[in-house]
Amino acid sequence: MIDKLRMPALLFAFAAGLAFPALAASQKRAPECTVILDAASGDVLHREGICDRRLNPFSTFKFPLALMGYDAGILSDEHTPAWDYQPEFDAVKRDRKTVDPTIWEKDSVLWFSREITRRLGEEKFAAYVKKLGYGNMDVSGDAGKNNGLTHSWLKSSLKISPDEQAAFVRSFLAGKLPVSRKANAMTMAVIPSFGAQGGWTVHGKTGSGRLGDDAGKANRNKPLGWFVGWAERDGRKVVFARMQVGADSADSPKGPKVREMFLKELPHLMKQR
Repeated sequence: MIDKLRMPALLFAFAAGLAFPALAASQKRAPECTVILDAASGDVLHREGICDRRLNPFSTFKFPLALMGYDAGILSDEHTPAWDYQPEFDAVKRDRKTVDPTIWEKDSVLWFSREITRRLGEEKFAAYVKKLGYGNMDVSGDAGKNNGLTHSWLKSSLKISPDEQAAFVRSFLAGKLPVSRKANAMTMAVIPSFGAQGGWTVHGKTGSGRLGDDAGKANRNKPLGWFVGWAERDGRKVVFARMQVGADSADSPKGPKVREMFLKELPHLMKQR
């Protein structure tokens, strides 16, 4: 089971359904969160911002989806299978290419994700998300559209908080998630790695999107950026989740931007501990 963090009562109210516009109006800065946990003990090393509000995971969902793909035998190793692009995938130009698991994670190729979920099928896909205890575990998709296999993690039904993202990664590193050892090892191998100042090596997945209709008309087009993963230095490991929402629709704190900010700030954040 994924470890649960104790959350302040004031913040917990947001999980009960407090309207996002009211939240935005109450703060000068756009909503954001950075949470860092010690991977071994689970101790909170840094937690700042609104970290218990569930939002769509977007491409950070490729983290658990890799676990599902390897555990189910759809994916084999870092470079197998290598699937060719098909016109019916209707992908953006940069993704019209042959893609393997490493390229999939590195370039965030959406059609590859959808091929994995299609091969899993609705029942098995939903069962995996529930078994992994991922966020609200809702892969139903948009009401009446029967698109859970292709859209649930993209501005749709599946949501997860930064606190839950960090707890999920910690359980993954500890080998406590209900998947095979091979699935754990292969997922660890394909998650992208980055160098950070201070000698830290960071492994993580970005996510980029927009808030969607349930954020209210004034906020639905505000951009959302994620960076989720773990970092290590001198034998020590920490897990983290950073989320940031842009102040307006023209702002762009998309995943790569959020990642670059985190990589620069990590040494300073860890000096505090």
